[in-house]
Amino acid sequence: MLDEAEKMYQRALQGKEKAWGTDHTSTLGTVTNFGLLYKSQGKLDEAEKMYRRALQGYEKTLGLENVARCQPALTTIRNLGDLLAAQGHLDEARE
Repeated sequence: MLDEAEKMYQRALQGKEKAWGTDHTSTLGTVTNFGLLYKSQGKLDEAEKMYRRALQGYEKTLGLENVARCQPALTTIRNLGDLLAAQGHLDEARE
């Protein structure tokens, strides 16, 4: 079932990238969801890459000063922090 979900996320991500670009907030939300899916599959390195990609996109699109005002960006930060903590990277997770 998770494999099917991965295919659907990939399809959605490709469509959003084509329609809105890689750094549109809707596209970045799908990237974050990909991170959640990968985490649930136990693909922690892939999950981290997706969370970091989304966070970098939010920072680029919104500007660093506005990331803290954007709920989807904050969710991505929390997800990345939780993942890093679960991996034992506590100092990085605190950041």
